[in-house]
Amino acid sequence: MPKKILVVDDELNVLKVIASRLKANNYDVVTASDGTFAVKKALEEKPDLIILDIKMPAGGGISVFENLRRLDNTMMTPVIFITAHPTEEIKKQVLEMGAEDFVAKPFDPDDLLAKVRKALGENIEEKKNP
Repeated sequence: MPKKILVVDDELNVLKVIASRLKANNYDVVTASDGTFAVKKALEEKPDLIILDIKMPAGGGISVFENLRRLDNTMMTPVIFITAHPTEEIKKQVLEMGAEDFVAKPFDPDDLLAKVRKALGENIEEKKNP
């Protein structure tokens, strides 16, 4: 059964690009375009991972993350933050809060996919000894 990923971003083009890339790699993808809907979707869908934009209407990513951490069903769900306004302070803040990872927009789709696999424990790169 494929892993389920909730992608949350208010920019519909970004949402489509991420969802398309994840679906092409055999993930089950659900989306939300604001913070309020994100919490609702997370509770309904029980995703294995959440990709969460920081700046959004109806609840920014950081407040959504804090709400998710207070709920029994989502407190342990890994979260990768994504933002068009990356700063070292924000990156440090979200990682200290317990986020799994951080991605700056514009992003490299292969880099995002690698971070998704790592967050899901799917880094299956076997190193072979010569």
